[in-house]
Amino acid sequence: MTQKILIAYLLLLSGCELDLQLLPDTIETEVNKSIERGFDGIIIYVNQDGNSTLYSAGWKNREDLIPADPHALFKIGSISKLYIAAATTKLIANHQLSPDNTLVRFIPETAGRIENADKITLKMMLQHRSGIPEYIYQPDFPNRDPQESYMETASLIFDKPADFKPDKKIRYSNTNYLLIGEILDRTLGYSHHEYIRNEILIPLGLNNTYSLYREADSSEVMSGYYVGHDADLKPNDHTRPGGSMVASAEDVGLFLRALIDGTLFNEEEQAIYSSVYVYEHTGWLDGYTSIARYHSDTDAVVVQFVNTSSNEFFWLKLKRVYNRIVKILEKGN
Repeated sequence: MTQKILIAYLLLLSGCELDLQLLPDTIETEVNKSIERGFDGIIIYVNQDGNSTLYSAGWKNREDLIPADPHALFKIGSISKLYIAAATTKLIANHQLSPDNTLVRFIPETAGRIENADKITLKMMLQHRSGIPEYIYQPDFPNRDPQESYMETASLIFDKPADFKPDKKIRYSNTNYLLIGEILDRTLGYSHHEYIRNEILIPLGLNNTYSLYREADSSEVMSGYYVGHDADLKPNDHTRPGGSMVASAEDVGLFLRALIDGTLFNEEEQAIYSSVYVYEHTGWLDGYTSIARYHSDTDAVVVQFVNTSSNEFFWLKLKRVYNRIVKILEKGN
């Protein structure tokens, strides 16, 4: 193995971006070339200088040879957490929630069942600093009904040891937002999905965003594929908080812009949100991968949807395409 190949291999293993191909002049060219990397379909949304542009390539549905539609709906996975964090922020500002109250105060039945429930605060859960274990890694999770109550799912990690002491580390855990969904529902007295629709989606005019797949027109939703498997994964239902939402790339981009520029929040809410969560996210479900980020140096919101998923190596390819698109934007400024 030559030194150059060895260095390239080590960079790849470390997660560093290695890019030996020339950067094209246009995003459209990069999007079209991305299909050669094994993507079934891709949608890119860019919002910059007050203008929005959409790009797409590949297939919306490869069995029926339906081309990718830049306006198609997409399962956005954990990008949904941005909406939950925004809703929680509004309730904190309205004094309906306190970021310093503990899990056991919000959900008393977690006492003695989730380690440190009397010390874990809402803010820690928002920031993935709780130490609560991840429910999706539990052996029984694949056999659970997605329609079950949030607490039935949470019970998968009952009596499990904490990953770490509260507020000592950051470790991403979907269980945090599962429990926040339950806290929101109990606080409101109705579904947090309805609250998000009334307080976030409708005021922003996001008419192509849905809290659950079953609320959307399934024919408008992009099909999803896992490398090495033929089945379309679109019918799979994901109902748990923090991973359930369906939206167009444009709607996600408009939401992210509103989250950043003060359109969604008043000054107090903006300060609260900035103290509890981030302004970007990725999403992953079987068949669906997504990235939504703001780039301050170019004042650009960029959203990438790819209806293909696989292992960590595949995720490196996804990030590579995204980073190349960002570099094209930087070249144009």
